Amino acid sequence: MRTRATELFGIEYPIFAFSHCRDVVAAVSRAGGMGVLGALYFTPEELEMELAWIDEHVGGKPYGVDVVMPAAYEGADLGDAEELLTRLQSMIPERHRRFVEELLAEHGVEPSAEGADRVLLGWTDATARPQVEVALRHPIALLASALGPPPADVVEEAHRRGVKVAGLASNARHARKQVAVGVDIIVAQGTEAGGHTGDVSTMVLIPEVVDAVGGDTLVLAAGGIGRGSQMAAGMALGADGVWTGSIWLTVDEADTPEIAREKLLKATSRDTVRSRSWTGKPARLLRTAWTEAWESERSPGYLPMPMQFMLISDALRRIHRSGDGELVTFPVGQIVGSMNQIKPAAQVVYELVEEYVDAIERLNKITEG
Repeated sequence: MRTRATELFGIEYPIFAFSHCRDVVAAVSRAGGMGVLGALYFTPEELEMELAWIDEHVGGKPYGVDVVMPAAYEGADLGDAEELLTRLQSMIPERHRRFVEELLAEHGVEPSAEGADRVLLGWTDATARPQVEVALRHPIALLASALGPPPADVVEEAHRRGVKVAGLASNARHARKQVAVGVDIIVAQGTEAGGHTGDVSTMVLIPEVVDAVGGDTLVLAAGGIGRGSQMAAGMALGADGVWTGSIWLTVDEADTPEIAREKLLKATSRDTVRSRSWTGKPARLLRTAWTEAWESERSPGYLPMPMQFMLISDALRRIHRSGDGELVTFPVGQIVGSMNQIKPAAQVVYELVEEYVDAIERLNKITEG
């Protein structure tokens, strides 16, 4: 399969796989696509270990790293990461902490004294830059920015090291901002996607972004893509490849918690909801008692990024440990309705390609007729 994306990176298939699991990243790259490791939940030291492992297990194939460097967030005017963390922690209202604890108690989730809201992770520029530094010390082929345009100096440094840069966009205006700072690839993500997402559907978004960025910038279609026919549709709309994420949560290699994986396998495409209950910004999650509680009348409302995740991070771990199936949620897109079998990541890649070829052949028969 030959597109501008495959030629740019020297890969067999224009299939980009976002995952927080290093095993998935390496497996997809070995199978001919490009795995992209989500760096968000790793400290710089942990990320170094993850990337060193990928270097050893990717078989010399290209792979990428995805970071979160939001353009706007609470405390953005504070430079020092430790000061930012301390200030933000003190700004979390007690009624929000109480709401979370009461919700957990109702479901029998044990209390915790870990103080996990001390963990800020990569939700800010100050905490993401060390992740970028680690990533650029490794032979990555792609650096992706998940929330807003990456800083211009980060783009310049990546280019200086021969690394291409991708930016996620949920509308044409965002895409133009990404191009303005020099990104090479726009990941045009429709509202069907899991995690942070806008409100424009993939079918509408892709041609709008293609028109907005012109012919020099590559576009990857994202949002609700988990079948070869959907891949073909994205390419027909002008994309140079596809960016996938949710479908890798239920592959053999995924480290998705078992209780969450069971819920994902049973879910339908209607069992997701866009909610601010995860990070303070709209993100598509599995609809559960957790998301319903945050939408209820007793909810204290959402906190701005990154305070919302600081508030709930410990609670999410406690929920998974407790085994309470009602509260367990997970970022996932509407394609979850098609994720009903556990398969090796390589098999998912090959099935995407086979279904893509079948779809193109069907279209060719129509045009020939």
